[in-house]
Amino acid sequence: MKKAVEPRKTKQQEVLDAVNAALKETNGAAYEKIDFTDTETAFAGKSDADLKKAQWLFRMMSRPTLVNIGSSLGMLALKLRLPFTEKIIKETIFSQFVGGRTLLETQEAIEDLAKQNVLTILDYGAEAKTTEEDYNKTMNENIRAIEFAATNQSVPIISTKVTGMARFGLLESVSRNEPFTKATRREYKIVLKRLDSICHVARERGVGVFFDAEETWIQDAIDHFTDVMMRRYNREKAIVYNTFQMYRRDRLPYLLSSFDRAQKHGYILGAKLVRGAYMEKEAERAEEMDYPNPIHPTKGATDDAYNQAVRFCVENYERLASCNASHNAESAQLQARLIAEKGLSKDHPHLNFCQLYGMSDNLTFNLADAGYNVAKYVPYGSIKEVVPYLIRRANENTSVSGDMTRELSFITEEVQRRGI
Repeated sequence: MKKAVEPRKTKQQEVLDAVNAALKETNGAAYEKIDFTDTETAFAGKSDADLKKAQWLFRMMSRPTLVNIGSSLGMLALKLRLPFTEKIIKETIFSQFVGGRTLLETQEAIEDLAKQNVLTILDYGAEAKTTEEDYNKTMNENIRAIEFAATNQSVPIISTKVTGMARFGLLESVSRNEPFTKATRREYKIVLKRLDSICHVARERGVGVFFDAEETWIQDAIDHFTDVMMRRYNREKAIVYNTFQMYRRDRLPYLLSSFDRAQKHGYILGAKLVRGAYMEKEAERAEEMDYPNPIHPTKGATDDAYNQAVRFCVENYERLASCNASHNAESAQLQARLIAEKGLSKDHPHLNFCQLYGMSDNLTFNLADAGYNVAKYVPYGSIKEVVPYLIRRANENTSVSGDMTRELSFITEEVQRRGI
């Protein structure tokens, strides 16, 4: 009887196998597992009143019908400029998930986080803009954020979205590799100049820039722009970071090919790892337009791809600066363990963690307490500008597989521990 012939491994799989083997053979420092259930450390910076307010808010967000109605009514009330609407939003969901309406208003949040050894990543809450005036405003605001960050030791990075500075249709056209017209070529050059202006100031001021990932049908254009910026500005240190949504089937191979490209052209790859943020939209569009869903079919497959990416980033830390921007305790624990196994410094500048402001405090503050580089992603902007972001936070926290149950359970546990 003939033996079955094993399928030939791809180059990417061979690389990942080699990475896993190298990590297994590492004899690093002893690893003390982080206790992510330690609510006393997680909420040490919250007063009793703040904790009770957060508990009430997450309870409200546990009701999908209430969230759906509230989101629709909130948007309508803002459009109609109904009295007290902005005040109600600001006192509830805004204060939980947003650092402030302006850069100066974020200072209090920055200082509160710094007291607990947590860094801040500033994000101007502008996305999906439609006019040249808005695009230039977003660019200038990002430059102001970089200047502001340069005066704050605890703000090493800002984050931005390309859709805040480029027409969505142009990004679709570039992603489809359509030939330029005279008008689109001019538009493309203007977008490139906007991004270059931001990255140039960032390098001069020693501040990093995260470019967020967005929908798959415009991501190729974002990847292209980000690669151009990394090639220009990541020669000596990581200034520019692309974002890899690991719930996509193609992102693990793309991470590896991005690293190969950086090696070939002599720059440091900047990689922020996330699981992904557009699952329902991606599935709906794939079905509507009759093409394969680009998202992994199961959560387990996404988790596996994410953790493989973490392993790859840690193994190649010398020429790859990464940020593990996950709300998953297993993935955070994995990176901490790998850092210990390789005998690396916990605060190496190429090995970072990040979570959203107002969420996953059990990860953020316990990582900080253990001595790792960890930051909160702190959005800011006027209430009207950040409402789309706030609606996403509310919607994801109402889903069965979302974060609401975990967040509420930790908050409730701390409320009970304090006896309040």
